[in-house]
Amino acid sequence: MREFDGVLGGGIVPGSLTLIGGPPGAGKSTLLLQIAANLVRNGTTVVYLCGEESAAQIKLRALRLRSDESLLVFPETNLRAVLDNLEALRPQALIVDSIQTVWLPESESYAGSVTQVRDCAQALIEFAKRTDCATFIVGHVTKDGSIAGPRLLEHLVDTVLYFEGETSGEFRIVRAYKNRFGGVDEICVFSMDGDGLHEIANPSELFLSQRKQRPSGSCVVAGILGSRPVLIEVQALVGETAYGTPRRLAANLDPARLAMVLAILERRAGLHLGQHDVYASVAGGLRMSEPAADLGIALAIASAFRNRSLPNDAVAFGELGLSGEIRAVQAAARRQSEAQRLGFRTIYSPQSHADITQAIQAALA
Repeated sequence: MREFDGVLGGGIVPGSLTLIGGPPGAGKSTLLLQIAANLVRNGTTVVYLCGEESAAQIKLRALRLRSDESLLVFPETNLRAVLDNLEALRPQALIVDSIQTVWLPESESYAGSVTQVRDCAQALIEFAKRTDCATFIVGHVTKDGSIAGPRLLEHLVDTVLYFEGETSGEFRIVRAYKNRFGGVDEICVFSMDGDGLHEIANPSELFLSQRKQRPSGSCVVAGILGSRPVLIEVQALVGETAYGTPRRLAANLDPARLAMVLAILERRAGLHLGQHDVYASVAGGLRMSEPAADLGIALAIASAFRNRSLPNDAVAFGELGLSGEIRAVQAAARRQSEAQRLGFRTIYSPQSHADITQAIQAALA
């Protein structure tokens, strides 16, 4: 799986521990079963420890995924019994689904507690480092979206991957939040259907709208996610407020960043947004947090406020300063090259415009 290997930093490292988190139904078990099938197909000995499901349920999922590889399944929750049996087998890869369901008899606590999760993680680390067994751990999440258990769990493992975005749709996004063997913020985009997860090699085409003519309030932003340039669509909607205090809502954007961009537009660009509700979002479910999206957010808001569309072949990137200037960002050449490769010819960037007023005038002329 080339895209997933890129998220890991080039592939699976022997003796490493990878923690995969995400909401229920995101596809954690499906992804790991597909990884296990690929490893077995290449001659790797893989053990799948299923604490949540029975062996029959794992077989049913494998049949649905059309995987006929001989996978060693261990339906057990006593982690000590599992590790004792693995001493003689010495597998090259181990999948634990999930860390909240296994327990150690020497720890006087129930499965899923802070003590059990910590002790089980340390036992897996000791086994993985001693035997060079690459280990994947599934982690449950809490109501606020963080991985359940002690924060120490994320410090102990080598890599933390997380399913983000809407899990009810067709697409799944896996992001690396920690990686000792590669860069963070790397993403891998999957499409899910009845046959499992399928990698999408060019996520830029996915995140862009397929409309031939973009309406007002839409701007394409050239962003950098990890090490790859990705084009995404930022959408904004501006309307007169019906209450005394205007609303500012951001979906998949930093609310503090949105508030700063609105203040710059109000003060430096002369857009009187004080009595207007402003809604901004990133299409496709991808979260965008880098400062290079400031210019695209500002142009989308200005376009919605004046009800004038940006050019259909326009793309923007650049950080906004509090004085209204457009500051340079990293990897500008790669962003521009990705935009031109996808057919965008009008580029609003720090190299083409000095401040936000000039950029708005040029974009909405």
